[in-house]
Amino acid sequence: MKNFFRKVAFGIGPNEKVPNDPLNWSLNQINQIPELSWKGKIYAEKELRKHYREWVHGDRKVLRKKYKDNKTLYKIKKDELRHKTGQKFWESLELTIRHNEAINGNNPVLTKFWLFWSNFFAISDKDFLANYSTGAYHREIIRPNLNKSFEKMVYDATVSWAMIHHLDNSESAGPKSITAHEDWRRRKKRPATINENHARELLELHTVSPEAGYTQEDIIQLAYIMTGWQQRWSKSKLETGNVWFNSEYHQPGKKIVLKKEYKKGKKSLKAVIKDLVNHPNCRDFVAMRLCRFLITDEPTQEMKDPIIKAFKDSDGFLPEIHKAALKVAFKYNDKFRKFQTPENWFIQVAKVSELDWPPSPKIMDSYELGFRPTRKQRLPEKMLNELGHHPYRAKQPNGWSDISTDWLSPELLIRRLVFAKESYAFSKSKNNNIEFYEKIINRNFDNPGKIMSYLNKTNSFYQKQTLLFNHPEFLKA
Repeated sequence: MKNFFRKVAFGIGPNEKVPNDPLNWSLNQINQIPELSWKGKIYAEKELRKHYREWVHGDRKVLRKKYKDNKTLYKIKKDELRHKTGQKFWESLELTIRHNEAINGNNPVLTKFWLFWSNFFAISDKDFLANYSTGAYHREIIRPNLNKSFEKMVYDATVSWAMIHHLDNSESAGPKSITAHEDWRRRKKRPATINENHARELLELHTVSPEAGYTQEDIIQLAYIMTGWQQRWSKSKLETGNVWFNSEYHQPGKKIVLKKEYKKGKKSLKAVIKDLVNHPNCRDFVAMRLCRFLITDEPTQEMKDPIIKAFKDSDGFLPEIHKAALKVAFKYNDKFRKFQTPENWFIQVAKVSELDWPPSPKIMDSYELGFRPTRKQRLPEKMLNELGHHPYRAKQPNGWSDISTDWLSPELLIRRLVFAKESYAFSKSKNNNIEFYEKIINRNFDNPGKIMSYLNKTNSFYQKQTLLFNHPEFLKA
């Protein structure tokens, strides 16, 4: 069962004791949300958004106009603004906090679920969100909800600044709303129209899935319910103000989604989310995604049923859903091994081989706003980009794939080979003795003799590192 520690977490470090009861070890980690284990500086999302505001306003309203006839000087001044606003630093700091929690925190199983839900409610690579906001959104919206209800997590993610901006809900205005009749719209030829992005993703990716059989009209009606939820706009803050409900943009009248009627107003969003998360297809969809994340690309109904039951019986209480998922993963542990995504693999390599990772608080706290970050300070971003799996830079709103075949390209596997060899340079104690590898293997494999005989084919510790971390039994968990 030793691979279970990598399946539901990130493995056992060389100096850690192997728990006698893997299932209870995992179940005991998910009821409470501890303080982050990171000892360095942590910045609030609102504070980081101020830097984003300075970037957007400075580039759009100042530099583009002032240097429109001098592209060379514009580029120079734009780079200065990047560093003035920390654009090249914040995402690496957030990745450092994330990886530190996975490697050094006391609740790695909880962190594994944090990574799952952050991808479930993904913010795609758009409008510099990864540079300023996505990591803080994961930390302040997703993580605190891990011991709340799924309904609350959906609502908080839906009305978060990052999601509203990401899916352009501020642009959505009811065609019969108050703003639809304003003179400025006629003068500027900008009629009030709905933007369906957010409504479509709420149905398709965050709750009931297309299996619920919703129609285009359901999407439109849900978009009407969501009109009015937007960022507070001003000439100085542009689109970076806090999220609020602007009743002047809200479509009046009743709306019907999946054959249920909703009244107008701010409260209708909470009402429709409550119904969506309690829809049978939502429970099935969540169960499928959890099983696909932990167990296999093709979950069976038998796998999903205990999670669906826990969801229904607990009214969507996430700790109970997580416990059910862990029990199912434990039950099928010997029958199914899940190919690990690059970031999960990367964290496991760092954890089990005790790499000098992530960068220390001393390194990250030495960053000075206005200056170019050092190579070490930007290493988390660089490393994950090289592996092809930067969690803040998914290309689509459905996040990074959990399907194994999407990660089995020769190029992506070669990147792991390269990093596994290079990781030797990150070793805290330069793993130049066979006893160190015996510790790793005995703690993380059920067949240590077989793995050791494989490693003993070479005397090079660089090659041992490469062979171990690209062994089929390490690539899967």
